[in-house]
Amino acid sequence: MIVDFHSHTSESDGTLTPAELRAAMLARGVSRYAITDHDNLTAYEQLETGTGSPRLVTGVEINTTYRGNEVHILGYGFRLGETELERTVEENRVARERRAEAMIDQLARVGYEISMEAVRAEAGPRAALGRPHVAKALVRAGFVSDVDAAFRNVLSAGRPGYVPSSHITPQRAVAAVVRSGGAAVLAHPGRLRDERLIDDLVDAGIVGLEVFYPTHQPAQVAYFRARAQQLGLVMTAGSDFHDARWNSRGVGVDVAEEDIRPFLELIGEI
Repeated sequence: MIVDFHSHTSESDGTLTPAELRAAMLARGVSRYAITDHDNLTAYEQLETGTGSPRLVTGVEINTTYRGNEVHILGYGFRLGETELERTVEENRVARERRAEAMIDQLARVGYEISMEAVRAEAGPRAALGRPHVAKALVRAGFVSDVDAAFRNVLSAGRPGYVPSSHITPQRAVAAVVRSGGAAVLAHPGRLRDERLIDDLVDAGIVGLEVFYPTHQPAQVAYFRARAQQLGLVMTAGSDFHDARWNSRGVGVDVAEEDIRPFLELIGEI
């Protein structure tokens, strides 16, 4: 079956509106999907969940930091309007604003003069700011040729515009999701600097691993499948779609129904 439990819209750092993303999911034949905008829930003000095809499940991607790792926690099936979850993502949104301001200050010192207004113009009116928005502002100002060049030459670790993230801990993110009636999953574990953190995150309350992910190689899929089985975790699948120019595979992940069924049962989608 084709599902997609990791996707982004223009309400965070994607390029499609929620309605456009839904149309892309429909065209791909996706049966169930979640919008998992970074630290933002506003896409759900524009689309109805739990009805029609493709069926939309509540989701969010919460950026966290832990022991030198950037850890992304995916939350699913939570109740919208939950104060604790909204407060948690808002705290991260404030940290994102401060990080963007620090990047702009550092960039100005080396001749890349862009304004906060220019960065905000690259995002939706309520989007949580991130490095992609700074990168797009650099492209628009003519300092770099494209977003890849911005990250590679200006915004990555060791480059003049890099500012480390200072998000909440994954433990707090997991707690906020669970207390809001949702299920917490570790996103793209293959991108962790230290995979030993998975055990700590299980102790914190994650119930799943995003095993099926575009950049996971077959050996990684097999490894994380075994880890999920060993730890009693469900498996999820997501494209991490942001933009058709950079996500050449598009939306949707084709997975065996028996692999995704435990997750669907967990969030009440079967």
